[in-house]
Parts: sequence; structure tokens; C-alpha cells
Amino acid sequence: MAHSAVRQGRRKAKKSYTLSAESVAFLETLRRRQHASSASSVLEGILQRARRGTEKRAIEKAVADYYDSCPAEEIEEQARWGEFAMGEFPDEIV
Repeated sequence: MAHSAVRQGRRKAKKSYTLSAESVAFLETLRRRQHASSASSVLEGILQRARRGTEKRAIEKAVADYYDSCPAEEIEEQARWGEFAMGEFPDEIV
């Protein structure tokens, strides 16, 4: 784990947390299933996914707040631009 931290250019902090027996067993099950080197690496992955989810929700809220604050005319204009763009690139639609 220290080697990967150096390779990524980030230092990791060694911390100690108290977990329930069920949580420890769950981490160990995930470690084996993922063929991970340690329970810490599994927990790191869980925390990173949770952090990315939180950040994604914050971005989605900021976008929604922006559009909620736009006047109806601006939203209509953006919709027209979107329709125009879709017509210009019909083969690029996924």
C-alpha cells in the first residue's frame, strides 16, 4: 500500500478506527472477493466511491439550481440551441 501511495504521488495517513465485527467480516469478504491486498485498500475504495457520489450529487444540485434560477426565455433559447446542435450532428447521438 505504501508503494502505491508513493507511485500516486500522495501520502496516506495511518489511522485507527473501531468497527463492528460485522463490518470487519464484510471488509474481509470484499477483500477476498476483489483479491485486494488489504482490508484498508477495500475501505479506501468504498470511501472514494462515497466521496465521488457526494461530489456528483453536489454538481447535479448546482446544475439544477442554475437552471431553476434561469428565466423561462433563456431556458427556451437553450432548448432551441440544443435542438439545432442535435440536428447538426445526428450520427453522434448515443
